[in-house]
Amino acid sequence: MAWFVLFLAGLLEVSWAIGLKYIEGFTRLVPSAQTLAAMAGSVLLLGWALKTLPIGTAYAVWTGIGAVGTAALGIILFGEAASALRLASIALIVAGIVGLKLVS
Repeated sequence: MAWFVLFLAGLLEVSWAIGLKYIEGFTRLVPSAQTLAAMAGSVLLLGWALKTLPIGTAYAVWTGIGAVGTAALGIILFGEAASALRLASIALIVAGIVGLKLVS
């Protein structure tokens, strides 16, 4: 269950990171509130997952999910570069996340 909660926390991290693109310096009320709620939810779920998961593993997986998800959505939503080197780097992060899960 803790791994599932950690995954949800990572998805919320992606949500707030993408939300930062839409808040225009916290001048837009609704996107700002949604982004702040996603931030709070992400950290709260991370904290809950840390009750049973090791901090080093959980934090690395949480940030890895956030990094991969944000990079992927940057490519999809904002037309950011999808070069072979960038995609290979994202794949390395995924490999690291899988590796941490396998040894924990």
